[in-house]
Amino acid sequence: MDAQEKHKIKSQKMKEKVDARVAQAQIEKGLLLVITGNGKGKSTSGFGTVVRCVGHGYKAAVVQFIKGKWESGERNLLEQYGVPFAVMGTGFTWNTQDRAGDIEAATRVWQQAKAFLADPQYHLVLLDELTYMLGYDYLDKEEVLSALKNRPENQSVIVTGRGAIRELRDMADTVSEIKEEKHAFKAGIKARKGVDW
Repeated sequence: MDAQEKHKIKSQKMKEKVDARVAQAQIEKGLLLVITGNGKGKSTSGFGTVVRCVGHGYKAAVVQFIKGKWESGERNLLEQYGVPFAVMGTGFTWNTQDRAGDIEAATRVWQQAKAFLADPQYHLVLLDELTYMLGYDYLDKEEVLSALKNRPENQSVIVTGRGAIRELRDMADTVSEIKEEKHAFKAGIKARKGVDW
């Protein structure tokens, strides 16, 4: 048997396995995806999925925890396509050093997040950096988990941020952990507009 014939047999076996798994996947529902870990690209991945959603003609909404009021390339683009943004606006917690103010800002933007999570018109809701709000106890964990659990059946949600709590991971349909192997910032390279933000 030559190499081409071996490749064909191997590929056919792989195709049969994949086709069988596709045939078994019959449940249709919105997904809860958690993108966590210490590597770069969690928010970027979430926004890529928002673009995909909007590209298919569905409605999406974005809630940004942690992020400040600075310019965002994602927001610049997506608002033009009708994607609403709710932005906490205080910036990174190590910048404000005001726990009470951060909790107040998180609670305020969480009210907007809850409205998105209760609205079936949104096919996808991105909760960018929500993990920090749970890890720092800025939001009530049970309230957040309940809102995620009780959202419309066909609504998908993406939660990003480092240190996703166990309860969130357990509830999720898909969890991706992004690992840092190397980061330009650690080599003294500035964040780049259009690439990092």
